[in-house]
Amino acid sequence: MRNDPAATLSKLIEGFVNRSMSGVHVGLPCRVITFNESICRADVQPLIRTGDDEPAVIQNVPALGRKRKVGVEIETEKPFYEKGDIVLVVCADREIKNVLGGKVAAPDSSRTHDINDAVIVGVFV
Repeated sequence: MRNDPAATLSKLIEGFVNRSMSGVHVGLPCRVITFNESICRADVQPLIRTGDDEPAVIQNVPALGRKRKVGVEIETEKPFYEKGDIVLVVCADREIKNVLGGKVAAPDSSRTHDINDAVIVGVFV
């Protein structure tokens, strides 16, 4: 039996694409392991298994608060999470470390959709 070069190439390309895409993270449900209310950051455990091992804990994930206008006053609300809460975490398109202070800045790396740039956007209730 002869090898089909097109089929071999197709399998090679499919394997490459699958390996490349496994490093792209967009949004994932996670369980809160710890939450530091004073700095609004949490350690979270992803709940979707993609391999044989438990997913690694993502540490020091910032949590978004809320800002709203009530009458003429503006109120901000810091988030509060407890151990065991199920939250939705999204991963930014690019590295966020340099922009958390509110200024336009270039990223220090070329990483994209990386769990190191995860942010908690809300809790499942």
